[in-house]
Amino acid sequence: MRASFDYGGCNVMVVGGTSGINLGIAQAFAEAGARLGVASRRQEKVDAAVAQLSRVGRPALGYAFDVRDAPAVAAGLAAFAADAGPIDVLVSGAAGNFPAPATQISPNGFKSVVDIDLLGTFHVMRAAYPHMRRPGGSLINISAPQATVAMPLQAHVCAAKAGVDMATRCLALEWGPEGLRVNGVVPGPIDGTEGMARLAPDAASRRRVIASVPMRRFGDPVDVARVCLFLGSDAAGYVNGAIIPADGGWSAAGAPLPLPGP
Repeated sequence: MRASFDYGGCNVMVVGGTSGINLGIAQAFAEAGARLGVASRRQEKVDAAVAQLSRVGRPALGYAFDVRDAPAVAAGLAAFAADAGPIDVLVSGAAGNFPAPATQISPNGFKSVVDIDLLGTFHVMRAAYPHMRRPGGSLINISAPQATVAMPLQAHVCAAKAGVDMATRCLALEWGPEGLRVNGVVPGPIDGTEGMARLAPDAASRRRVIASVPMRRFGDPVDVARVCLFLGSDAAGYVNGAIIPADGGWSAAGAPLPLPGP
């Protein structure tokens, strides 16, 4: 059975929406009729995504900024609101990751992941707040299983994503009384993404990951996008402060990854 959503007349911004899972989310909103904006750090990636998304739905808008730069984030979201109107749905998905043992993560490397994942998410939420329609606005943070499941080679990401989930819940409490909902989505092993290529770089590790997923398959960006379509819609009008896995049961099984050797 297929679920359909109509986002005609809605303004949707996807931060990080120029590649991977986030581009898949942006495409789903475009197909549903949204007036779409996407943002990421590199202008060439923004331009390519805008061209691709504009072929799917209405002409998309693109903005280049670094989520670590709070004034740049604020300016970019203000520009989208000026170009399109108040923001109905915002998906915050910028993230950084590099698998490494804790003994080989420099202080700057740890800080870089925290700055992108955690601080960047806060910058986006804080900058979006003045432009979100209230009541009825929906802010969606893309998290990761590392927020709740300890993983080898991922100490920096686990720390950052745990912060993202808690910030999601805290702002759901603060902004809920105004009608602005804040929720999170946790993708599991999604095929064709840079993150999965790093965590399962060869055929043997891919087989082990698939075997660890109760549904016995990798996910697809559309699996995550459908959860975002639901959270942005009136169907989720009473869903606030939720962190929803889209992982085929992987986190329920412990989200195992191969342990590093001695």
